[in-house]
Amino acid sequence: MKNAFTGAGALLLAAGLAVHVAGQDKASPHASPVEVHIHAGQPTGPYTPIWNYFGADEPNYLYAPNGKKLLGELAALSPVPVYFRPHNLFTTGNGEGSLKWGSTNVYTEKPDSSPVYDWTITDRIFDALAGAHVRPLVEIGFMPEALSTHPEPYRHRFPKGDIFTGWTYPPKDEAKWSALVTAYAAHLHERYGSQVSTWLWEVWNEPDIPYWHGTPEQYDRLYDLTAAAIRKALPDAKIGGPEATGISDHSEPFLRQFLEHCAHGVNAATGGKGAPLDFISYHPKGKPTVVDDHVVMSVGTQLRAVARGMKIIASYPEWRNTPIILGESDPEGCAACRGTQNGYRNGPLYGVSVTEATLRTYELARQYGVNIQGAVTWAFEFEDQPTFIGFRSLATNGIDKPVLNAFRILGMLGGGKPGAEWLATESSGALPLAQILEHSVTGAPDVNAVATRNGAEVDVLLWNYHDADVPAMPAQVHLAVDGLDGKRVTVNEFRMDAEHSNAYRIWLQMGSPAHPDAEQMVRLQKAAALEETVPGHAVRVRSGKAALSTILPRQAVVLIRLRSH
Repeated sequence: MKNAFTGAGALLLAAGLAVHVAGQDKASPHASPVEVHIHAGQPTGPYTPIWNYFGADEPNYLYAPNGKKLLGELAALSPVPVYFRPHNLFTTGNGEGSLKWGSTNVYTEKPDSSPVYDWTITDRIFDALAGAHVRPLVEIGFMPEALSTHPEPYRHRFPKGDIFTGWTYPPKDEAKWSALVTAYAAHLHERYGSQVSTWLWEVWNEPDIPYWHGTPEQYDRLYDLTAAAIRKALPDAKIGGPEATGISDHSEPFLRQFLEHCAHGVNAATGGKGAPLDFISYHPKGKPTVVDDHVVMSVGTQLRAVARGMKIIASYPEWRNTPIILGESDPEGCAACRGTQNGYRNGPLYGVSVTEATLRTYELARQYGVNIQGAVTWAFEFEDQPTFIGFRSLATNGIDKPVLNAFRILGMLGGGKPGAEWLATESSGALPLAQILEHSVTGAPDVNAVATRNGAEVDVLLWNYHDADVPAMPAQVHLAVDGLDGKRVTVNEFRMDAEHSNAYRIWLQMGSPAHPDAEQMVRLQKAAALEETVPGHAVRVRSGKAALSTILPRQAVVLIRLRSH
């Protein structure tokens, strides 16, 4: 239901106070309003997006029709470049995608063991990325069958059996591996030209768990050889790693030994000291549970992993200023897994959880004095699956999920243009970061705000998050903005919540069709778009100040844009 401004609401709007009326959302008359103050004249530092990184296990879905559609939508989120990190770029197979699986068949061998390179499937993947103007974060992995030291069994059949099969092993011939990597990088440079200079490169994935059936020292060696092979074809390539799992007692020693190796170790490819490390990557994950038949997230678990990795990196003088990419930053670990605890993925909670984790990650980076470059959301789309089946994805059968509208709102921060700055912001409903790290968001909700300014535009992002996916009273938010120019501003509001920008709600109303018909698809795709809930209207500015008010339901993200005249 769209906003309506009638009667008393219209009078308040004329006085410069916008009131949001959304469905049956009504703030409790006994609840204290949340006071949010934005100081448009007090920049606190440059705003740089980190939300614009995505990835998936299944690279072959990138060139499927729904995959191409979604890539285009990711590129359209904002003028800032979007990066995509795919697994399985070296995996042997026929290009058939399935859950947690993909392949390119880049390397096979003749009967005499001489190499055969085949770029056919690789070109489909990178053509789709290039066609959408999405930049690859090129993950070199996994091991081709003909090079694996333990090739059988090779293809897994998730969810049945062990997934860590022959593709997880070191190369039996390092010279052939290095030659493959150099030929691969050279081919991509020849096909895509100068744009390759904007790409990022990395070696493998989660080598501290059975994604790598080798020792840490063998991984360091693979990293050295791979980095040298990439640089042979692309001398200026930006290379990083190690994409370790969420930092725990198990993975911390792996990350530390890798950082030590890159700083002081003997390079297996050059014999020199250390290895190139243009960015450092690791994977913070949350841990949802089911309590009394509802999902309870644990954004605190995810943020503790973020913090622990940052603390480790900050402890190394050589690396404390090196860009950090959270190579998979997600509410939990398995995009292709289904189950009751993953039901939140279809509705607004997923998008608000991503917003909470992303914006709190900025706070952690400031706390530890490190350089956060990106936070990869490990979600894309799955082909040939029932609609809204429960996978962690951004869209389902061509229908955007509410989470994608959370990203659209994130993409609006700073006008999506270079030169934006963070603004000093306070919210009386914000929880202390230390409390979230210790207890997550299990008591009071986190009703919070950030704001940016870019020229005459101020963007205010509000969110209301709680770990528990249960009904709750919405918050009434009073928004005061000072430091504005001119005598009036034009104000627009965009939101994603249970009632808005939420195709899942409409799908449920339809009776949850596994395969919607053409008429249903039209309705669902319309509901999947980001809704402008308050169209542009003038609000008076007095002494540089403007006042607005809105209702913020639990599990909601709102963007309020003010443009000075």
